[in-house]
Amino acid sequence: MAETSGPSKFAGSLNSAMIDGPEAQAALEYAMRFGEPGFEDVERIFITQHYEGYSAENQEAWTTLFDRQMEFLESRASKTYLQGARSIQLSRDRIPHLHGPESINHHLMRLTGWKSRGVPGLAPAKAFFAALAQREFATTIVMRPKESLNYLPEPDIFHDVFGHVPLHADPIFGEFLQTYGKAASATCNPEHIKRMGTLFWFTVEFGLIREGGNMKLYGSGLISSPAESRHALESSDVQRRPFDLEAACTTPYEIDHFQPILYVLDSFDQLRDAMNRYAERILNESSRQHSKVA
Repeated sequence: MAETSGPSKFAGSLNSAMIDGPEAQAALEYAMRFGEPGFEDVERIFITQHYEGYSAENQEAWTTLFDRQMEFLESRASKTYLQGARSIQLSRDRIPHLHGPESINHHLMRLTGWKSRGVPGLAPAKAFFAALAQREFATTIVMRPKESLNYLPEPDIFHDVFGHVPLHADPIFGEFLQTYGKAASATCNPEHIKRMGTLFWFTVEFGLIREGGNMKLYGSGLISSPAESRHALESSDVQRRPFDLEAACTTPYEIDHFQPILYVLDSFDQLRDAMNRYAERILNESSRQHSKVA
C-alpha cells in the first residue's frame, strides 16, 4: 500500500520484463498523479498480466513457496483464509491467472464481487484506496526470484495473491476492505490518512484472530512469510494485544524487523463493525468540510 518513489524503483526489480513495457510505464505515471485534476480514472492504473512473461524459475519459486507455507498454514491460518484459498482454487501448480475462465477472479467475482487487478508495483495510496472502494485490489504481477524466497522488501504476486486475496472471498472481510477504501478515499485529513495506514498495517498486513480458543494468522505479511508467521505465533517477544481500533490506529510500527506488537481479533465481524463506525466518522467530517468549502 506504500507509495512508490517513481519509475526507478522498478528498474531491474524482480522479473522486470513483466513491467518494462509502455503499458506499465503509462500506468505507473498515471498512478503517481492520481487524484489531480484530469487524473481521476482508477482504471488507468491497471495493466495486463502478460502471463507468458513468467519464466520456469518464476513458476518453480511459486510452487516452492506455496508448498512450504501452506504446510505450515493448514493448522495455523484462519479458517476464513483457508476456505478462501480453496474457494478461489489457489493452486501450487502455477502462478495464478488474473484473467479468463481459469483465473482467481472468475471465482472471486461470483463470491463477493472482488477482483485482483495487475499493477506495475506498489500503488500510490490515493490510487490504492480508490481501487479498494470499488472492490478492486491492486495486485503486483511480478514474482520474486528463487534467491529471495525468504525475504523481499517490496510486494510480489505471492505476497499479494497468496497473502491477501483468499480473504477477499469472504463477504464480511470484503465489506470491511471496501469500507476502508471508501473512507480512506474520502478524507484529505493527514491525521486520518496516517491512522488508516497504521490500521492497515496491524490488520490486513499483520493481523491475528482467535478461533476456537487458538491464535490464528490472517494478515498477509504473516501468511506469506514463513519466518514472520512463526515468530508471530511462537515468539515470547511478541505482545499479542486484544484488538481495539483506536489503539491499532495509533501504535507506532517499524517495517525492517519482526513485529513486536500484534493485535488479535475476536472475529471478522468485530473488524467490520469497528471500521463501519470509523468510516461514518470520517465521511461525516469530510461532508462537513466540503459544505464549508462550498
